[in-house]
Amino acid sequence: MEPRIIRNFRKYAPSEDVSRTYSDWMWLVLGQHHSLPTRLLDWTFSPLVALHFATDDFREFHEDGVVWCFDIEKIIKTIPGEFRKQKIRDKSFVFSVGSLERVTGSGNKALRNFDRLQTDPPFAVFFEPPSVDGRIINQYALFSVLSDPTLAFDEWLLHCVPDAFRKIIIPSKMKWEIRDKLDQANVNERVLFPGLDGLAKWLSRHYSPGRP
Repeated sequence: MEPRIIRNFRKYAPSEDVSRTYSDWMWLVLGQHHSLPTRLLDWTFSPLVALHFATDDFREFHEDGVVWCFDIEKIIKTIPGEFRKQKIRDKSFVFSVGSLERVTGSGNKALRNFDRLQTDPPFAVFFEPPSVDGRIINQYALFSVLSDPTLAFDEWLLHCVPDAFRKIIIPSKMKWEIRDKLDQANVNERVLFPGLDGLAKWLSRHYSPGRP
């Protein structure tokens, strides 16, 4: 299913918004950024941004939230040698689209080449997306990709790197207080989603009837 989705996303994407020379990685980034179902997952370097997304929906304030934290160094130890070598060359904790392309190729076979690196157990790679707009910049965005697209990320964590992550539970009774403090620190939809959509989301939440 994934190749069909990417192929048609590439086919119908407006020419003024994309380059036809993009690699699979860049098409995945653009698709994920615009809510296309992909194997990527969104993360952030910022704990405040993570708290925002754990407290941004007032309709879920009756439920606990969660923030996931990762030890990138422990996860890096599980990746194949080609990626570890590239990490050393990059002198970075995480990859970029460019460094992924240097391992898998830069064309439309990049994902296929990535899947051929499959190991047992599978591995995950974290990479920074290009700054295609202010949303990615302001959210300190980070993506993860699993070598097995059929595997749920939480299952991979539990079975393959159980000592490389922890979950911080945000009690439901604390969400409004955390939310107010984030708003005071200017960590909100208006900033994280620059433009009218973010402004509307911020105002809708700020004036919601569910506020205590």
